[in-house]
Amino acid sequence: MVGQEQDKKVRRKIIVIGAGIGGLSSALKLAHAGHDVHVIDAASGPGGKMRTHPGSTGPIDIGPTVLTLLPVFERLFRSVGEDINDHVKLAREPILARHWWPDGTMLDLHENFEASHAEIQNVFGVAIGKEFEKFYHDTRALFECFDLPVMQNARPNLRQMMSAVFKKPQLIPKMRPFSTLESSLSSYFKDPRLQQLFGRYASYIGGAPQTTPALLSLIWQAEAKGVWTIKGGMNQLARAIEKLCIARGAEFTYNKAVVELRRSRDEIDTVVLENGSLIYADAVIFNGDPRAMPMGKLGNDVRHIAQNTNSEKRSLSAYVWGFDARIDAANLAHHNVFFADRPNSEFDAIQKGEMPTDPTIYICAQDRGINKPTPDVDRLEIILNAPPLSKRAPKPEDFDRCKAITFDRLQRFGLTFQRELCREHLTMPEDFARLFPASDGSLYGQSPEGMMATLKRPQCVTQIKNLFLVGGGIHPGAGVPMAALCGQLAVEEMTRRQILT
Repeated sequence: MVGQEQDKKVRRKIIVIGAGIGGLSSALKLAHAGHDVHVIDAASGPGGKMRTHPGSTGPIDIGPTVLTLLPVFERLFRSVGEDINDHVKLAREPILARHWWPDGTMLDLHENFEASHAEIQNVFGVAIGKEFEKFYHDTRALFECFDLPVMQNARPNLRQMMSAVFKKPQLIPKMRPFSTLESSLSSYFKDPRLQQLFGRYASYIGGAPQTTPALLSLIWQAEAKGVWTIKGGMNQLARAIEKLCIARGAEFTYNKAVVELRRSRDEIDTVVLENGSLIYADAVIFNGDPRAMPMGKLGNDVRHIAQNTNSEKRSLSAYVWGFDARIDAANLAHHNVFFADRPNSEFDAIQKGEMPTDPTIYICAQDRGINKPTPDVDRLEIILNAPPLSKRAPKPEDFDRCKAITFDRLQRFGLTFQRELCREHLTMPEDFARLFPASDGSLYGQSPEGMMATLKRPQCVTQIKNLFLVGGGIHPGAGVPMAALCGQLAVEEMTRRQILT
């Protein structure tokens, strides 16, 4: 009996609910440490929001399109004795994104400061090049200041944030603590086109530049540090991690939803599947929208978890097209942004709960890039920001309206698509709400609005000792690298709480 108890303490039964990048990152580290890991997901395969749509020339990404902050993933793979390059084929993109304005201006941002600076000077002039230089170095300093104490900290608090700032008081004016991103950018750039460009990064975490804190100007540095594509699409990263988990003994169950977490005394001990199956657990990691808990999607025993997510504003949703087609556009890059006529029109409409009629449109041309031949057929992902369902109920005419808005606008930029599109090619906010329960169609969890938004976000630890939260709705926030980092931080917190011993 004593030997059995010792074995039980060493090899824990960990249930991971959700095979998104956060859950997969946790599962890999736990399986590598020798624990009995079981990953359960209602979807048919791994990846979470790293979704794909079938195409005639291969899978089409209809989720995240590039990898940023590569060191996060290099560290994850190294921590289990692997090299990421042995499992996915990465290619660094020289152009971060190609930007287009209605007045005919086109601007590329590049993988390094010098090239971007030269491009901005060439397009906008020497004076604006100097404005960019200041913006670049200020945001880089902010990113480096808050990286370790906040982004790589599982449980940051205001005292830690202030301590980081007081060590570098020269950063306080750069933080602009009582300003919005929109206001801050207007003080950096005289040209409204660059205000519009860098304000766009608020949408990467589900916010609007008019309400996102100025401090989050540092987000752009995640992309400025480089972007990488993955051969075969982003879902290949999820499949590579799944494969490594399985090689270490982890079990995966797909097409099964978890409907309840049952607590005995102060810990979760049972996971209930939709078919009534009961699975014993020493600990549970939930990789889903944390709002599912206070909404009762996982039973009454966890309704008190992440309570604030029920009252906090939700982040943006999206209309996401995924299809392949012949197109008349020879000069697309991998990442392309086609800006609205009026910078605020898109977010003003979203704030009112309306479908934007003057949107900024993002296109990922999956097979385009420097030194790549122009394909006969392009695999395309097209994204328009949208309000979550809490702001706007779906309407029968939404598909036709979105189709007209999207392709009429792109035609104005000279893009025409030789393909008839139907409803299956478009993922709408109501589809995201169905795919990710309790999300309201929001893709990034809580809204980043307000100076304290970062500290209001749920953290990976909960009031229940053996229940942990991971994913884009949890600190350190939305995006593939942040979700992966969250998954790793959760395992560290499990160790601190002595769950794994």
